[in-house]
Amino acid sequence: MKVSDISFAIAILAVVLLMVLPVPSYLMDILLILNITLSIIILLLALYIKDPLEFSVFPTLLLIITLFRLVLNLSSTRLILGNQGQAGHVIETFGNFVTKGNLVVGIIIFLIIMIIQFIVITKGAERVAEVSARFTLDAMPGKQMAIDADLNSGVIDEATARWRREEIQHEADFHGSMDGASKFIKGDAIAGIIITIINIVAGLIIGALTMDKPIGDVAKIFTLATIGDGLVSQMPALMISTASGIIVTRSGRDVTFGSEAVAQLFGQPYVLMVGGALVFLLSLVPGLPKIPMWVLAVCLFIVGYTTNTRRKKAGEQEEVDQAEQAAQEKRKPESVTSLLEVNPIELFFGYGIIPLVDVSQGGDLLDRVVMIRRQCALDLGIIVPSIRLRDNIQLGMNTYSIKIRDVEVAQGEVMADHLLALSTGETTEELYGIPTVEPTFGLPALWIPKSDREKAELCGYSTVDPPSVIATHLTEIIKRHGHELLSRQQVQTLIENLSKTQPALVDEVVPKMFTLGEVQKVLGNLLRENIPIRDIETIIETLGDYGNITKDTDLLTEYVRQALKRAISKRFIPDNVAHVVTLDPALEQLIVESTRQSEHGSYLALEPNQVNTIFARLRDAVEKVRNKGNVPIVLTSPLVRRQFRKIAEQISSDLNVMSFNEVDSGIDVFSEGVVKL
Repeated sequence: MKVSDISFAIAILAVVLLMVLPVPSYLMDILLILNITLSIIILLLALYIKDPLEFSVFPTLLLIITLFRLVLNLSSTRLILGNQGQAGHVIETFGNFVTKGNLVVGIIIFLIIMIIQFIVITKGAERVAEVSARFTLDAMPGKQMAIDADLNSGVIDEATARWRREEIQHEADFHGSMDGASKFIKGDAIAGIIITIINIVAGLIIGALTMDKPIGDVAKIFTLATIGDGLVSQMPALMISTASGIIVTRSGRDVTFGSEAVAQLFGQPYVLMVGGALVFLLSLVPGLPKIPMWVLAVCLFIVGYTTNTRRKKAGEQEEVDQAEQAAQEKRKPESVTSLLEVNPIELFFGYGIIPLVDVSQGGDLLDRVVMIRRQCALDLGIIVPSIRLRDNIQLGMNTYSIKIRDVEVAQGEVMADHLLALSTGETTEELYGIPTVEPTFGLPALWIPKSDREKAELCGYSTVDPPSVIATHLTEIIKRHGHELLSRQQVQTLIENLSKTQPALVDEVVPKMFTLGEVQKVLGNLLRENIPIRDIETIIETLGDYGNITKDTDLLTEYVRQALKRAISKRFIPDNVAHVVTLDPALEQLIVESTRQSEHGSYLALEPNQVNTIFARLRDAVEKVRNKGNVPIVLTSPLVRRQFRKIAEQISSDLNVMSFNEVDSGIDVFSEGVVKL
């Protein structure tokens, strides 16, 4: 435990003990001076901090200081009432200094200070703290969305986003604590008033009964002590209340309060010179003191003129510095390192789509991008890199382009002020609009005005807003190219996450049996065929089971697919009914015999006429299944699945090729055709 922690614990316990232990007058003097010193330090800190969070312990410290001040009030009351008004030199000095022999004036000044403390400072600080806490909490969702938008657009990285989220949380906690801590100040002010009344009334009673003096002298003694005690406690309380108000009313800046106040008050030279002229004209009014007003007018004019001259010189110097810097930049060799960076995925759009992205214009495309990354993590189990959104004047007004590693993989067009109407196959009436093609799946569609939404839906059309069109297209592109977006660093993140719950499994398999690159290839093979990798535990378990048998990542992928057969069957056969196309045994035997192995993996060595025949027969069988309204699945033996997949993907990248070992036992399989040579 640190010395500071022990010291604070001892100090707080000592403060509590002061409530019951008698305090001699000399010790009371020391404690009162300590209270005043702490209040001065806190007030100066409030002036010199640049951001309220730099003094985040203030709410807790405020509670401790308030407790300390109340304990001092209790101890001083004990001394005043039990020691015939003698409570130490500090209290006596404050009382004499304020009254200066006139008790009535002292009482009036003391009451004015109490009123200022309770009504002006305390009530104002309490109200500001309450409003600040409310507005800070209300603004949290917007700030969080802004951070997510910056993260997705590539303006900040994950570490910066995490730090900014923590700052927002700390800010909310601080203002919430200040809202509660301000009640301590209010309670302290009320307690001070009550203690003052008790000291005067009880002092008069005790003095009249126990002291052999006239009632006037008794009243003077106890009133003087009470005023001194009240001032000694209220002056620190006033400084603490002022510090609280300064902290909660300041917003985050990069400069201190004094620097900012001087810069803003005296930063407009013409305002100062005009103010000086007005003060001079006001001095011409008969009866007003001319000399002080003339001095003030001259000072304002001199400060304004000096500020204006300094600002002009600073502007000229800045222009010279910029010119010199530009000349130096021209002489420096050009740095092209930043130009070599390639972003994993980017979305470019024309200027007509900017309203869909700009939050100030009501655009929510950035929020949808955030949801896409979350959805891909839930659906595929991959961590999609930050998606950069950029406008590009070279694109058409309504055109957007999706690039992966700086290469365009998809393009589409949307009309920001229209809706996309898609036929559901049960249209009851023809709808008029601008003919187009849905960019994700290539379906015929119409762009219709937003006012025709209800009519289109009544006619049997499904309507989609432009942000949804772009988001759907982007999601589909990520699914198709997920294996390209999966990097070794992301694999490392997935493995580290698994090691939190399965440390023994990770220690055995990675990196003892397989490197990150080999695991990445297996995961990439799964993603290439739209198979989720969320069940990373089963995948690593399977690699560990077969790691001593083979290091061929393609063969290991087949073993993993068989281990994931329940998930694969559920994904590609959701209704438990599979309409499949199988391979003739002779064709499978030919594929097995034609498979060659090299140091880079296996490949299929077939003659061109044999490949063309397989293409034609497979295309016919697949079209036959699709014409019946079913989703075709090619079912093969485990030995030939991966090789036949390479042939099938040349016909259709969406064609699912499964082995018999990947079909769950609860699936009903219907053969719709056989591919023969």
